[in-house]
Amino acid sequence: MPHEQDQTLGVASLLQTRPGSGRRDFSSHTTTMPQNIFTNPAIQPSSVINLSNSTDVVIGPMTQYQGPVSIYYMDASMQTAAVMKLLLKVHGERTARNRRTPERTYTSSPASRINPNNTSNNSRKKSKRLTRNTILLGLLVLLVLIMAIIIVFLELNRTHVGEMGLANKAILFGNSYADGTFPNLGNGHLIIDRDQWGSTDQPVNLTRPLIGPVPYVLITHIGVQSKPCNTMYKCSIKMRTIQDSSIAEKHLPDISSNFYVSDEGNIYVGRSWEWANTYANNTLAIAFMGDYERYVPTKRQFEGVQHLLSHGVAMQILDVNYKMIALNQTRDSLSPGVNVYREIKKWSHFYHCDWKKGPKCGSELGMKDADWLGHQ
Repeated sequence: MPHEQDQTLGVASLLQTRPGSGRRDFSSHTTTMPQNIFTNPAIQPSSVINLSNSTDVVIGPMTQYQGPVSIYYMDASMQTAAVMKLLLKVHGERTARNRRTPERTYTSSPASRINPNNTSNNSRKKSKRLTRNTILLGLLVLLVLIMAIIIVFLELNRTHVGEMGLANKAILFGNSYADGTFPNLGNGHLIIDRDQWGSTDQPVNLTRPLIGPVPYVLITHIGVQSKPCNTMYKCSIKMRTIQDSSIAEKHLPDISSNFYVSDEGNIYVGRSWEWANTYANNTLAIAFMGDYERYVPTKRQFEGVQHLLSHGVAMQILDVNYKMIALNQTRDSLSPGVNVYREIKKWSHFYHCDWKKGPKCGSELGMKDADWLGHQ
């Protein structure tokens, strides 16, 4: 442990002189340390002190100093070496720091970073970009509008040309439909012509024309456990089957009724408005496509029949005061089935006649029982 010494420690008693150099005089030059170092113990002098050409150097307080003291001598060459070592150390630390943290690169030139007008230049460039984008967007909208106008013009022109082309065609149900597709009675009830459901190509030898205005409408059904059809494909097959059966088995010249109504409410053309049906000459026969002793007709079927009859009146083919009857009112038959008969009895044009109880149907026209057994 170091011990206290109550004596003055001077450089003259601690330094050794070089051989041959003689004793130096330390009395002529005295260096006084700042007073705050001695008066404030919290401030400690550096642990390494370099002395050069100094005399009467005092280290520490003049009264006491505790601890060992080491004094090193350094000439000019040693100072140079120390400085070089310090520079090499600083350089090495800087190099290591640069490796850990890449130097920041600037995309813009230094002049632009310090240019006070840089903000205004960026604003002008942004404004130019917005103006260019606005012009391109306006051109795009204008192009779309021009294309839309052209499409609408072509579509209207095509429809007009199509209607002009249909003007010379024989249209059974007026010209209220476009593009040469199926005639439409309204509310989506289509008219499927003979060519469209695939009628036979053989000539049909019908001899009795249907003379209007027709006073009676005769309602019947196919019967014979026939299942109703609800698509155009299935109903077209059923129409061809009915026609083949009428010609091959019943030895009729064509299909029996003037029109057929499907479960979907579409009307299939049989003998049309032109020729008398096979039941009675003074009637327009409409058949429900199915067995309606077993099946229940749809609302669309009844609606389709009403549209067809209204069209017949408008064309003056049907009498304005026509009478509607069922086939079982003219002969011993179940047609048109109890489910159809129950509904048509509610219609305003239904006529309550009966071939057994009377009055007999067609008696006001002079028709006899044989007139209801047509064989055409």
